[in-house]
Amino acid sequence: MNSAGKVAIVTGAGTGIGKQVAIALARDGYAIALAGRRREPLEATAEAATAGGAPILIMPTDVSDEASVKALFAATREKFGRLDLLFNNAGVGARALPLEELAFEQWKKVIDINLNGAFLCTQEAFRIMKAQQPPGGRIINNGSISAHAPRPNSAPYTASKHAMTGLTKATSLDGRKYNIACGQIDIGNAATEMTARMGQGVPQANGAIEVEPTFDASHVARAVIYMASLPLDANVQFMTVMATKMPFVGRG
Repeated sequence: MNSAGKVAIVTGAGTGIGKQVAIALARDGYAIALAGRRREPLEATAEAATAGGAPILIMPTDVSDEASVKALFAATREKFGRLDLLFNNAGVGARALPLEELAFEQWKKVIDINLNGAFLCTQEAFRIMKAQQPPGGRIINNGSISAHAPRPNSAPYTASKHAMTGLTKATSLDGRKYNIACGQIDIGNAATEMTARMGQGVPQANGAIEVEPTFDASHVARAVIYMASLPLDANVQFMTVMATKMPFVGRG
């Protein structure tokens, strides 16, 4: 399904899943606002995305800062006139430390970016999507396998992703009357910079260190394109895309 004329915002668009999804959306016909903390990676994403002729806006953004988020959405509306899709993808983790050794600042950073950032972006998306003609739009949140089950020593990230599920459900409910659909994609071990350590072995719940399989992140982009392609009277509420043999289903 070609989405020519539609507009998307992708947060965390400079690397990993965000980059893959932004490029896929551009190829599908979207105009895209690329948001991320650093300009250089956003420019690299833009170069790949514009190969298909897609209009691009580069917006260095700190999603944990309300003023920065407001500037992103204002610039998107000014350049493109509307917003059809928000992919809440920006996220960070904390060092794997025992819970009792974790500094509050580390906890707060993860929650501020992963959860508060998604909330701030969702709030601004609502304001645009309610007011535009035709009204409505779609929000897709990047959850995680960690929205279902934790890894050892991952309290901040796990808490943020469990909370993302609650935000997804609340957004889906509150958006109904405005024709705003919201769904969540939970990703397990897509091959990105963040999961490179899987190849050297990572801690398991039983204390062992084991290598975990990964899968090509392009499959996540394809899944997001499918979710985005649906008419607004249909919604993928939750989707899990994972490495088939990763330790998740069952007891490891």
